[in-house]
Amino acid sequence: MTEIRFYRASGEFGFLSNLYRSELFFEGRFFPHSEAAYQFAKPKDPKVAEWIVTAPKPHLCAAIAHSLLAFDIRPEWNDIKVARMRNVVHAKFIQSSTLKKKLLDTGDAVLIEDSKTDAFWGVGKKGDGKNMLGGILMEVREIIRKDTGAVHDAS
Repeated sequence: MTEIRFYRASGEFGFLSNLYRSELFFEGRFFPHSEAAYQFAKPKDPKVAEWIVTAPKPHLCAAIAHSLLAFDIRPEWNDIKVARMRNVVHAKFIQSSTLKKKLLDTGDAVLIEDSKTDAFWGVGKKGDGKNMLGGILMEVREIIRKDTGAVHDAS
């Protein structure tokens, strides 16, 4: 089975990263990239949420959100974060015909977020992490494939 590894928002498969700049409309507002749409729901304080999404670069948005202290984070965050990521990623790819085509063009490849620092969304330092983002991308790819009736080459 073919694997596609991605991590940064650059290179041939950089579009798979949440740090890839692609505006999306989600929950009634525009976000500059999917990382901002995802992280917007993490803080308890709406002012902090607004501050996070105004970061000048996508990786800074992620860094700010990752540095929040426990008392700044919504208590239900761990219960909702995977569903939110799934919804954000789905919105990203259905709203852009270019990104939708690129995702479908990955065929049946296993998509792997090759993060050495995140064993939840990526594979982590040891390579045996959950790869939740890769899994969500593959789920979204299959949903889009079914919704559009797209045919793919399984070779």
